[in-house]
Amino acid sequence: MSLITPELLTRFDVPGPRYTSYPTADRFVEAFGEADYLQALDQRKSGAIGKVTPLSLYVHIPFCESLCYYCACNKIITKHKDRAATYLRYLTREVQLHTAHLGMGQSVSQLHLGGGTPTFLSDDELRELMHMLRRHFEFVPGGEYSVEVDPRTVDEQRLAVLAELGFNRLSFGVQDFDPAVQKAVHRVQPAQQVFDLVAAARRLGFESVNVDLIYGLPLQTPESFERTLAQVNELRPDRIALYAYAHLPERFKPQRRIHAAELPSGGAKVAMLSSSLDAFTEAGYVYIGMDHFALPDDALAVAKRQGRLHRNFQGYSTQADCDLIALGVSSIGRVGATYSQNAKTMEEYCDLLDQGHLPVVRGLALTRDDLIRRAVIMALMCQGQLQFESINLAWLVDFKKYFSAELAQLDDMQGQGLVQLSDTGIQVTGMGWFFVRGVAMVFDRYLQADRNRTRFSKII
Repeated sequence: MSLITPELLTRFDVPGPRYTSYPTADRFVEAFGEADYLQALDQRKSGAIGKVTPLSLYVHIPFCESLCYYCACNKIITKHKDRAATYLRYLTREVQLHTAHLGMGQSVSQLHLGGGTPTFLSDDELRELMHMLRRHFEFVPGGEYSVEVDPRTVDEQRLAVLAELGFNRLSFGVQDFDPAVQKAVHRVQPAQQVFDLVAAARRLGFESVNVDLIYGLPLQTPESFERTLAQVNELRPDRIALYAYAHLPERFKPQRRIHAAELPSGGAKVAMLSSSLDAFTEAGYVYIGMDHFALPDDALAVAKRQGRLHRNFQGYSTQADCDLIALGVSSIGRVGATYSQNAKTMEEYCDLLDQGHLPVVRGLALTRDDLIRRAVIMALMCQGQLQFESINLAWLVDFKKYFSAELAQLDDMQGQGLVQLSDTGIQVTGMGWFFVRGVAMVFDRYLQADRNRTRFSKII
C-alpha cells in the first residue's frame, strides 16, 4: 500500500463520474419520455431476455425526519408520518402501470430500498410495500434484497421486521463517528448505537452489513478520521462504502448550512483517503473498486475474485447485468438500451400518475457508440481488464482503430504503472485498480468532448 502515494492520489484520483451508468445521468434529455419508456417495456416483454433474465427493482423513499447538511439526495424533510401512506398508494399505481406492460409475475433477483430514509416508513407500511411488490413480482430465492437504514430510526425489533420481510442486506449510514463532525452536519448518532445495531443484525442472520462513510466533512481532520477508521475496523462490517464529500452549495441547498471555512483542505482530504486505503487493507478488507471495500468472504469480494462483478445504479453488485425498474420520485432505471428518470418533485410525480401516466420525464436511448463504450467501461470497472477481440467480435469494430486516441491517452497511465497495454488488450494493475475511475474516464466520449470544448473556449 505504500505505493499509493499522496502524489498519485492527487494526480489520478480526480473528480468524475461514478459510472453507475454510461452515459451518465447528466446526459439524459427531456426529449425521452413515457412513450419511449413504454416501448422499451414492451420490447422486454416480447423479447427473449424478458423471459430468462430477472429484473432488478429500486424503490425510492424520499422522506426524512431531519436534514443532514451534506446531503445531495432527493428528499423531503417532514415529521408528518401520514405522508408515507399517500406515497405508498402512488407507488402501487406506478407498479400497476408497469405490470400492465410487462405482465404479472416477472422474476426479481435484486431489490434495493433507498432514499431519503426507507425506515421512515412504519413496520406496517413496510409490510404493505413488500406485500404489494410480491403480489406483482416473483422474488427468486438467493437474490440480493437490501435496504438503507438510518441508525437513528431503528432498533433490534425493527431490524427483525426487515428480516421477516425478506431483506438480507443492510446499509447503515454512519458518515463519521466523531461527535463534533456529527454536530456540524446535523446528524448526531452515538457510536454505541451503531455497534449495537450491527451486532443485532448479525444475530438476526443478515447476510451482509454495509457501512457508509464520508471524508471531507466539516471539522474533519486526518487525525480525527483515523479514529473513525479504527472504530469502523473494530465494528468490522462486511462492506464499507467510502465517499468523498463534494461541497456544491449552489446546487444543493442543505449544504449552504455548512461553513466552508470548516471544511478540510484538499491536502487533508487526500491524507484521509490515503489513510483509509491503508487502514482497511491492513484490516483484511478487499478493495472492490470505486471506494468500496469488502471482507474476503463477502459475496462482493468473492464475485470480484471470480470475475463476476457487475455495476448498476446502486453500485457494484453480484447480480448479472439486468434491467432495472425504478419506482418512486426521481428514481433512475434502465430497460434494454434505454435509461429513464422519474419526475423529481412529488407534485409532478403524483400528477402524472393521477392522469394515468408513468412519471418518466427524461432519459436516453443509447446509440451504438454509447453501447460499445459502456461495454468497455464496465469491463474495466468490473473485471479490471479487457480483451480487444471480445469487443471486436461483439460489435464488429477494430478496437485499436476505433479507440486509437484513447489508447494513446493510456500511455501516461502505463508509465505510472496503473495499466498494462498489450497487442491483445488492457489490464488494470493492482495499483491501478485504486484509480479505475480515471481509466474509465478516458473512454467517456461526452467527458472528453466537454474537456475539448473547454480548451477551445480558453484558446478563443
